[in-house]
Amino acid sequence: MSPVAVQELAHRNQNRLEVTLLWDPTSNEVCVDVIDHVDDTAFRLPIAGHLALDAFHHPYAYAQPHEDDRDRLPQTISAD
Repeated sequence: MSPVAVQELAHRNQNRLEVTLLWDPTSNEVCVDVIDHVDDTAFRLPIAGHLALDAFHHPYAYAQPHEDDRDRLPQTISAD
């Protein structure tokens, strides 16, 4: 994404969670920027255009788990 060409399509800030939907008309790329002011974390989520609005409203549903989060993810129990 070229920082000069990027356009803000939507922005929300509630409960110290800031979410911005961005679009680069030059490349037609869309992303969602998330800043969590509670724990001072942030990430950028490249997203397909047809999923952009849903990802804007539910960014954590589209975020991939980080390596550090594996301990906290539910484990699948196999019945052998």
